[in-house]
Order: sequence, then structure tokens, then C-alpha cells
Amino acid sequence: MVRTLEQRKIMSLGRSSLVISLPKYWTQLNELKQGDIVSIAINRDRSLVVFPSLKKEEELAKITLHVESDENITFIIRNIIACYLNGYSYIRVVSKNFFTVPQQKAIRKIAQMLYLRILEADTREIHTATLIDESKASIETGINRIYKISSSMCRDAFTALKNQDSSLAKSVYTIDDEVDHFAYFLLRLLRKATVDPALANQLALGPIDCLDYQTLVHRIDQVADQAASIARHLIMVEGRGKKISVPLLEKMYAAGVDALNFYDKAVNALLSNDVRGSIEIIENLAKMEKLDQELASLAFLKEKDTEVICACCSMRDSIMRIAEYAADIAELTVNRSFKPAS
Repeated sequence: MVRTLEQRKIMSLGRSSLVISLPKYWTQLNELKQGDIVSIAINRDRSLVVFPSLKKEEELAKITLHVESDENITFIIRNIIACYLNGYSYIRVVSKNFFTVPQQKAIRKIAQMLYLRILEADTREIHTATLIDESKASIETGINRIYKISSSMCRDAFTALKNQDSSLAKSVYTIDDEVDHFAYFLLRLLRKATVDPALANQLALGPIDCLDYQTLVHRIDQVADQAASIARHLIMVEGRGKKISVPLLEKMYAAGVDALNFYDKAVNALLSNDVRGSIEIIENLAKMEKLDQELASLAFLKEKDTEVICACCSMRDSIMRIAEYAADIAELTVNRSFKPAS
């Protein structure tokens, strides 16, 4: 039952203490009596929350997903991810008949990616739970970690491209899962913090922080995806015994290094609140667009093989996207510089 806000007069108790009385119906509801202890938390908006115990016992959210025997695997995976991102700690997946082998493998794989532990499993039910203490997590530490992984992926992808090294490219491609692990966890934290004032206080996040960091995490994840895409296309070209011409390779490598520099500067500018540096990145995006057009022309001039041309165009697109994501992050920094004080 939702009650309207009550107004209570602040009274003086002794020379220095100010007190207000607790609503009688609230004390009765929580079976409180004189001498009992309550907990008080201060929200970031300066409001107070009173918990009717020494420690607020958080009820872990639970949900049950029902799956048909012929259910599409992508549909199952997306539903589990959605439940995880929306703060459910216990996710019970139940088949109306029994899980197929591909369904079981898909559920176990996504559970591993989301740091979910499988508590019980048989042919008809799989019970998963997240056992991570989210109150002890650090958003900035997590963002730093996935940024460094994604930046390293880009650097190695461009080195692999320069040397046409498919072994290094394969290593880059497999690391993308690590970024996904952290991205999902950080997005879960940020979504929960928007609706849980206590968690937001523990993570030192305001509402605008949650929105901005969510965008940042998405962009970092997308940069990692583009690095993995470059590696995948290089593996494909090498696997078919084909080579990219040296002039085009050198041009793509130079463009990739420029895009990576944009990305590194953009993230560091956001973390250090460097507005001028961020504006410079946005302004220089036009240079990357010009370089992108030069790459497109060179690909059709220097390459004759259709598959190589298509692969190079895809890698060129990935390089440009990395630069564009860097500009998006730079815009975040500029916007955050005018963020209202919390």
C-alpha cells in the first residue's frame, strides 16, 4: 500500500539533539518497541532511509523461465541475459519437456559468461545464481579493466594486420569474451543502481553517472567487437591462402593506429575530465573520415581479388567505427562537465 508523504515537526531533545517521531503504524508493521535499534542511511539526494533492523536484509530476486523443447537458442540466451541485467540473482530455467543438448550447452555457456554458478541441473531444470557481492564492486575499476583489455585487443589486431599474422589474430578474437564478461556485470550494476538508492550510495553513483557509464561500457564493448572483427577477417584471408597488398596494409595499419590513439585519448580524457582534449578528438574525426575514403579508393585500386576487397572494406569500416566510438566517449566527457552537482 502506498501512503502519501507525512509531515512531521522537528522537536528539540536536550540542548543539541533534534528528533522526529516514527509513525505508529510503521512501528507496529515492523513489530518495533521502545529500546529496539533501527538503521539509518543517507541517500545521495540527502534524504534518509530508515530500516527496521540493525542491517537491511536484502531479498535476492528470483525468477523462473519456462522453455519449450523446440525453443530457439538465441531466444533463451537473450531472456537469461535480460533477467541478469535486471538484477535477478537466482534464475531458474525450466523445460516443459526436457532440454535438448544444444539448449543445455547454450545455457551453461551464457551462465559462465554472466558469472552465474549452476546450483542444480538435470534434464528438465537448471538453477543458476550469482554469488558476487555487488556492494563491494567498483565501477571505475571495472571500466579501467575492460578498457585496457579492449585497447590491447586493438593494438594486437593492428599488429596482426600489419604482419598478416593469423596466429596473433586468433588470440585477439578469443579475448573478446573477457570484455563481454565484464560488460554484462557492469551493466547489471548500473541498472540496479538506478533503482536501488543504497547500492547507488555504495558505488558513489548519481542517476546521470549511471546513464553516462552505461553508454561508456557499451562503447568499450563495441570497440572490442570491432577489434575482434578485424582479427576474424584477417584469419579468413590468411586461411584461404591470400595476401593483402603492402601499400594497402601500411595505410590500414596507420589508420588503425590513429583510431586507437583517438580511443585511448578519449577514455583517458573522460577519466581525468579533460574537456579540451575531448573537443579536440571530436574535431579531428573529420581527418579520420578523409583517411577512410582514401582507404576505400586504395582497396579497389590495389586489390583484384573480390574476397580480399570485401575483407579490407570490412576492416576499414571497423577502423572507422573505433574512431567514431572514441568521438562518442569524448562527447560524454563534454556533457559530464556540465553535470549538475549531486
